[in-house]
Amino acid sequence: MAPGADRHTVNDVSDSQNQQRVVIVGTGMAGVQTAVQLREQGWPGSVRLLGAEPHPPYDRPPLSKAVLLGRGEEAEVPLFDIDFAALGIELELGRTATGLRPGERLLVTDAGPVHYDRLVLATGAEPRVLPGSAGVPGVHVLRTLDDARRLRPVLASRGRVVVVGAGWIGAEFATVAREWGCEVTVLETAAAPLPGALPAEVSAPMRAWYAEAGATLRTGAAVAAVERGAVLLADGTRLPADAVLVGIGALPATGWLAGSGVALGPDGSVLADARLRSSVPDCYAVGDCASFPSARYGERLLIHHWDNALQGPRTVAANLLAEGHADGEPETVAYDPVPYFWSEQFGRFVQYVGHHAPGDELVWRGSPLDPAWSVCWLRDERPTALLAVGRPRDLAQGRKLIQQGTAVDRAVLGDAAVALKKAAR
Repeated sequence: MAPGADRHTVNDVSDSQNQQRVVIVGTGMAGVQTAVQLREQGWPGSVRLLGAEPHPPYDRPPLSKAVLLGRGEEAEVPLFDIDFAALGIELELGRTATGLRPGERLLVTDAGPVHYDRLVLATGAEPRVLPGSAGVPGVHVLRTLDDARRLRPVLASRGRVVVVGAGWIGAEFATVAREWGCEVTVLETAAAPLPGALPAEVSAPMRAWYAEAGATLRTGAAVAAVERGAVLLADGTRLPADAVLVGIGALPATGWLAGSGVALGPDGSVLADARLRSSVPDCYAVGDCASFPSARYGERLLIHHWDNALQGPRTVAANLLAEGHADGEPETVAYDPVPYFWSEQFGRFVQYVGHHAPGDELVWRGSPLDPAWSVCWLRDERPTALLAVGRPRDLAQGRKLIQQGTAVDRAVLGDAAVALKKAAR
């Protein structure tokens, strides 16, 4: 029996599961954790994990932090501390999925077809490309270990760096570049940093963080073209650049599913249901490549954050096990998390939990001019989201209030000197 299977009795699963093959496409956090959770929850059959990258599976958040700052060659590579062989997980690297034929239960790859009984799509996301920048020397993105390795000598040269996009990755890269001593200019087409993630009234005060760190932030700056050694703006300005980092977001890596019958949304995400099942039989989707309906927030969510890639696999594994129960209806579970994300930028630890909508009410806890502050979003007297800058206790207490759907007292909530949990009614 596979490692971890002793957590269930033989009667817990049907005999057929012993012969069934689960194939997982993607060796990022979502794919790796799905494989691990299958074993930990007792899946007795084959588990095969395929990844396009040649490297052993690694964690991505350190790429924009520790890996870029490290001076060693291999010591900082954030490999997962997992013995795949001991868990009975077949790991195949450097194998790219190129198509899917659900009717034949066949995954098409560049190294030949792979048959499956159950399939999990965990191919993650890929960086958006700045039009006209493909093939231009000195233009970089930051998504993979190889991306980070290419950027380290750029930072070590301490030259002029232009960052396109003042989102999470742009801010984190600008932070590291300044720590290396590079001259940094960050360009953003919106009026304030972190557009799309936060309303301008919340993110506008963060503009000062760039100046304090010695970086230049130019908002309302549209890029017209990128050429070797420079970035041209729509207003005619030409910015010299020894290197350009493009950080304008990411798209689900699902182009290879075209024509497969797997339903995709306008954003390119696999349209998973509440149990993370795709539109074709025996096929799940998890992590950055999948969106799912949230009963908690009343809308479909696409979450490109580490915590989602960690939590979703538990639901996928549980549902794969449930489907194999020999007796009664399968007791599958829905996936409806409270999203969580963190970022380290310009000497600050920024955390966000929940999901806010444009109509939600803003309540400040402290001033954004202070070293530490928070802001909450309310809907019908209940918190939907919270952003904490240097206030981890607010984050922890706010997370519980959001999870429990607790009504709060606005006056208490807005008093930064009072523990947030005391705002509960």
